[in-house]
Amino acid sequence: MKFFGTLLLLLLIAAAIAGYVVYAPYGPSSETFVDIAPGTGTEAIAARMQAHGVVRNKYGFYLLRLIKGGTLKAGEYRFDHPVPMTEVYARLLRGDVYTRTLTIPEGYNIFDIAQAVEAAGLGSRSTFLEAERQHVELVTPLLSDSTHHPASLEGFLFPDTYQFSRHSTPLQILTVMVRRFHQKTTELGLSGDILRTVTMASLIEKEVSQDAERPVVAGVFVNRLARNMPLATDPTVVYAALLEDRWRGTIYASDLQSPSPYNTYKHTGLPPGPICNPGLAALHAAIKPSETDYLYFVSDASGHTRFSVDLKEHAEQVQAYRHAQKP
Repeated sequence: MKFFGTLLLLLLIAAAIAGYVVYAPYGPSSETFVDIAPGTGTEAIAARMQAHGVVRNKYGFYLLRLIKGGTLKAGEYRFDHPVPMTEVYARLLRGDVYTRTLTIPEGYNIFDIAQAVEAAGLGSRSTFLEAERQHVELVTPLLSDSTHHPASLEGFLFPDTYQFSRHSTPLQILTVMVRRFHQKTTELGLSGDILRTVTMASLIEKEVSQDAERPVVAGVFVNRLARNMPLATDPTVVYAALLEDRWRGTIYASDLQSPSPYNTYKHTGLPPGPICNPGLAALHAAIKPSETDYLYFVSDASGHTRFSVDLKEHAEQVQAYRHAQKP
């Protein structure tokens, strides 16, 4: 009888210890990362968690494995405060891996995106820009019907909010963004000369902020192209300066005289490629421009666009805009 009493006592003590190990909060009080490689077994995961101070005892982790089962997901996990081991185990079951958020607004160009990548802690601006230039082949399968291929991924890095691990390479980030572009534009029905359409969409994106006005601006560009008139759009001049690392925050007369093929004041037709990464509204406008007689447009003081059919009317609209800007 005494033996069984002792055995029961030992079992109760063991259960109490196991309960304490599994349920009592434990872990780091400062940011700690644990990276679990694909194919890592439970024993190795438990040992790594213990080594990083995330769990009190690896054997408790084995016990949870026996009780709860499931598949533990690979990836990088972030821990910054003590929690019960059951919560740690649940996070690995869910694959609640640590990621950094990268938000790319519509109209960002490659320089803006590179800066956003750096700000998100996903690598340096210069490394991202170098990778962007080196991996133009990412869009090659999308441009089989285009007359020429771009020298950049500009225009094909779809504006969206992304989640990336800290260890994502520039190539991985670029690949995800190009895939998102392909997915979204396929849903939109983009076809034909995709480079031309995306280039047109990038101009529309930069020239107007009101979605309802984008198809009309697209119609103006179509009319000017048909008449072999320069598009004469300021954002292309800005982009030319950015490419040549001479942008000074405002357009100077010398910028308007630049021989860059992106200078649409000096050259007729579309620029050689996109000048930013357009969103769906701008892409839709480029695919289906409005049929209009307008040849000119200018923003008004309220942020909307005034359209004109001839230069005289356009000059009046510009004068009205300048007058409204005066203090």
